[in-house]
Amino acid sequence: MPAGVEALLAFLLAAILALLLVPVTDRVARRIGAIDLPDGGRSLHAAPTPRLGGLAIFVAVLAAALIFLPWDAETRAIVAGAAAITAVGMLDDVYELNAAAKLAGQTVAVILPVSAGVTVDSFTVPFLGQLNPGSVELLGLPGSGAIDLGDVGTVIGIVAMINVINLIDGVDGLAAGVCVISGVALAVIALSLDRNPAGVLAALTAGAALGFLRHGFPPASTFMGDTGSNLLGFLLGVVAVQGALKTNAVIALFLPLIILTVPILDTGFVVAKRLKYKRPIYKADRWHFHHRMANIGFSQRRTLAYLYGWTLVMAALALALRFVPYSDNHGHFDALWTAVMAAFGLLALAASVYLIYVLEILKLRRFSRIDPETGEFEALQE
Repeated sequence: MPAGVEALLAFLLAAILALLLVPVTDRVARRIGAIDLPDGGRSLHAAPTPRLGGLAIFVAVLAAALIFLPWDAETRAIVAGAAAITAVGMLDDVYELNAAAKLAGQTVAVILPVSAGVTVDSFTVPFLGQLNPGSVELLGLPGSGAIDLGDVGTVIGIVAMINVINLIDGVDGLAAGVCVISGVALAVIALSLDRNPAGVLAALTAGAALGFLRHGFPPASTFMGDTGSNLLGFLLGVVAVQGALKTNAVIALFLPLIILTVPILDTGFVVAKRLKYKRPIYKADRWHFHHRMANIGFSQRRTLAYLYGWTLVMAALALALRFVPYSDNHGHFDALWTAVMAAFGLLALAASVYLIYVLEILKLRRFSRIDPETGEFEALQE
C-alpha cells in the first residue's frame, strides 16, 4: 500500500476514534474529579469542564499506530514514550503536579524514543554543510563515559515542544487546531522526503487532534488537558526529528520551526515577559497571544480564526520551501518560481506583522501600559 494512502487511512481512523471516545473520557473525568473550574483569572471558560479528553487522543493514536506503523524498536519506544507522557499529563490533570515533577516526567518519557534512535545525529546548515554534534566525556575525564550531544539536544528539543503546545492550550480549540495544521504539513513533508513512518505518525497525530476538535471547538464541551497537550507536543517533536531533522536536506532544519512558528513565538514572548518582570517562567499568567486577544475584546472564535490563519500561512510557506522549484541547489534561481517563492514569503511576513500589530506587542497608541501581573491593557483616558 502506498505510504500516502496509509497516512490518509491512519488520519481517518485516528480522527474517528478520537471523535467517538471523547464522551467516554468525559464520564471518566467526572467520576474521578478531573474538572477544570473557572477561576475568573487566566481561564477563558465559564462553566466547569472535564479535562481528560487527551485520553481519547492517546487511544486513537495507539490504535492507528498499531495498524499503520511498522512495529520496530523505534515505534515501540515512541508508543512507550507516548504512554508515559500521557500518564504524566493525566496525573497533572487529576492531582496538579508541581513544575519539577512535570519536567522530570516529560524528560523520562522523551528519553524512551531518543534511546531507541529517535535522535538528531547530524544536520545540514546552510554555508556550513553537514554538522555532527558528537559526544563529550562525562566530567571531562577519559574513561568516565561519554554523553552524546545529539541525544541531549534532541531530548531538550522534544521536551521544549511538549511545553510549547501545552502553553498554547489556553483557549477552546487552539492547541488541537494548531496541531491539526502542523501535523498535516509535517506529514506531507516527511512523505516527500521518504520518511514514511514519520509521515504516517504525523498524519495520525493530526487526525486524533481533529477528532478531539469536534468536542473542543468553542464553546468546548471538554478539554484535552495536559493529558492531550503533552501527548500532542511529544508526537510533533518526534515527527520533527524523524521526518525532517534526520534528513540531509539543507532546508529540512528550518521546516518544522516555520510550521510551528505561532506556538514557538507565543512561548518565547511569554517566557521573555516573565523574565523581564522577574516571575518564574512556569507560573501561569495572561501574557499569551490568546489572552491578549481576549483583553482586546476578541471572541474565542475570532481568536481562533486569526491564530489558525497565521499558522496556515506559515505552514504554506514551509510547504512552498519544500516543493517550489525556485533553485537547482547550485546557486541558480528560476525567475518565475523565485517570484512565486517570494510571494509566499511576503504573505507570511505580512501576516506576522499584522498579528504583531493586532496583539499590540509593539505598544501602540491605543494603550498606555500593560499590567505586568495580569497582562491586562489599561486604556488611555480620553
